[in-house]
Amino acid sequence: MDQNGPYLSVVIPAYNEAKRIAPTLDAVYTYLTAQPYSWELLVALDGPTDDTLRIIEAFAVGKENVRWLDRKVNQGKGYTLREGMLAAKGQIRLFMDADNSTDIAHFEKMKPLFEQGADVVIASRDSKDVPEARQAVPQPFFKRFLGNAGNLIIQLLVVPGIWDTRCGFKAFTAEVAEQVFAVARMNGWSIDDEALALARRFGYKIQMVAANWIDAEGTHVSKLDYLKNIFEAGRIRWNLLTGVYGRSPSTPESPVSSPRSPIVRKP
Repeated sequence: MDQNGPYLSVVIPAYNEAKRIAPTLDAVYTYLTAQPYSWELLVALDGPTDDTLRIIEAFAVGKENVRWLDRKVNQGKGYTLREGMLAAKGQIRLFMDADNSTDIAHFEKMKPLFEQGADVVIASRDSKDVPEARQAVPQPFFKRFLGNAGNLIIQLLVVPGIWDTRCGFKAFTAEVAEQVFAVARMNGWSIDDEALALARRFGYKIQMVAANWIDAEGTHVSKLDYLKNIFEAGRIRWNLLTGVYGRSPSTPESPVSSPRSPIVRKP
C-alpha cells in the first residue's frame, strides 16, 4: 500500500454469507490485482454464525492487501458498513454487496467521474436515473413493487431526485466517507438513504452510473424490511430537521468509540 493509503478500498459488509462470499472475493481480487493503482479489500463482519469467517480466513492466506473486521455481535448492515468505511484507508472507498449482484467492474465507470471531481458516485438500477441502467435478472414483482413504492416516500422525505437509493454499490472520497459515516445513525438497510442524504446535506456532489444488476439468491432483505425502511425514512428526515447529525453518535452507535469495536485482522 502507499504510505498515505491505497487509491481504492473495497468494503464488503457480511453477515451469514458462507454460501455466496467466496465467488465474490475471487472476482473482486482478480479484478483488483489487474489494476495499475493501489488497493485494499476489507470485509466487515456482522457477527456471522456460519462459516463466513473461516472462508475469509482461508481466502486471505498469503494475500497482503486483504483484511477483515472481526466483530462477534450482530448489529445490522448500517452499523457494519459504518465500521468498514471508517476503518478503510483508501482515497476512494467503495462498498459493495457480498453477493456481487453489481459486479466490481462497474468501478470502471466510476473512476473517470472521480477524476473529474465527483465526491460520491453511485450505481443505479433504474433507467430514470441513468438510461442504460437495467436489472439483468430482476427481483420478483412484489419486491419491485414494494421497492418502487418505498422509493417515492424516500424521495419525498430524504433524497429527492434519485430513483434508486438502494443499489449496494456506492463510492465516496475519503473526505466524504469520514464525514458522512462518522455521524450516520442507521444500523439497518436504510444506511444507503441516510448516507446519500448526509452527503447532500454537507454539500457534496453525487453522480450516478448505470448498473447491470443481477438479483442473487439468498438475500437477507425481507418484505418486512421494505416497510421498516419507510418508517426509517421518517426518522432520517426528523434527524435532518432537528440537527441530530451535528452531534456525535453516542455509544454503542458510534463504530469508532464503541467498546464492541471489531478486531482488525489480516493474514
